[in-house]
Amino acid sequence: MDNVGALNVFVRAAEARSFTEAGRQLGVSSSAIGKAIARLEERLAVRLFHRSTRSIALTQEGALFLESCRRIFAEIETAELELAQIKRAPSGTLRVSLPLVGMLLMPTLSRFIAAYPDVELDLDFTDRMVNVIDDGFDVVVRTGEVSDSRLMARTLGKFSHTLVGSPDYFARAGIPLTPEDLKKHACLRHKFPTIGKLERWPLTADTSVDLDLPTTVAASTLEPLIHLAELGLGITCVPDFAIRQQIAEGTLVRVLDDFIVHTGWFRAVWPSSRYLSPKVRVFVDFLVEHLFPKNTPETEEN
Repeated sequence: MDNVGALNVFVRAAEARSFTEAGRQLGVSSSAIGKAIARLEERLAVRLFHRSTRSIALTQEGALFLESCRRIFAEIETAELELAQIKRAPSGTLRVSLPLVGMLLMPTLSRFIAAYPDVELDLDFTDRMVNVIDDGFDVVVRTGEVSDSRLMARTLGKFSHTLVGSPDYFARAGIPLTPEDLKKHACLRHKFPTIGKLERWPLTADTSVDLDLPTTVAASTLEPLIHLAELGLGITCVPDFAIRQQIAEGTLVRVLDDFIVHTGWFRAVWPSSRYLSPKVRVFVDFLVEHLFPKNTPETEEN
């Protein structure tokens, strides 16, 4: 701390170009300033000021040292701001972009709202590729990799697709034992809203089996497919996190697990900065803890 104090004396004197003015700012005499500078010069073994009876001026070494001192104090100020941000209660509007399947994350988001009532969530659901920075989002939740060096990313958890149907449906239509058997079943399929194509079911069978799957219903969001499957109207293929409650309650049953080959990752992405705002920090931490509690998340910098 004595060293930091000496640096502060030097910066005040250098910027004021006067020991007297530096002493006035710090509440000490000009003589005390001069002695402190002399001790600093002795310790550094370099002259920092040219002195005359009427003025002082930085030496070349003193000018270089002044820039270094300014960087040091800027780092200290940044560290203090970061600590103040961490201590401050999370509040304000948090703009979040989620994929359309993000509606299925609402139980987790509802718990976050209850836990942090001072944070106002502004949720945007879309499957288009958003620009995190240019579009003004605080956090974007997506699947896939992150390649923008301006962004920070944290993995929220792993998911896989699963085929499900109701017990009543399987009692009536039979349980498929191979992907080929799906040709005889009512398939409830997801359609990509931006391109209008049916999503491929990630099965280890020949591609032709997937292309030949019958389509009883096609929908651009997953919620109606899950609802129709619960009503016993067919089989659907959805991310496993979307039907945890239905599986636990027995309203849906998994089939053909051994033939599923897809695994994906959910990631939270946000603009890189020197310190993270409290509202972003608590939101990402909450998703990591509650969205996929059985997975081990990873932290990434891109």
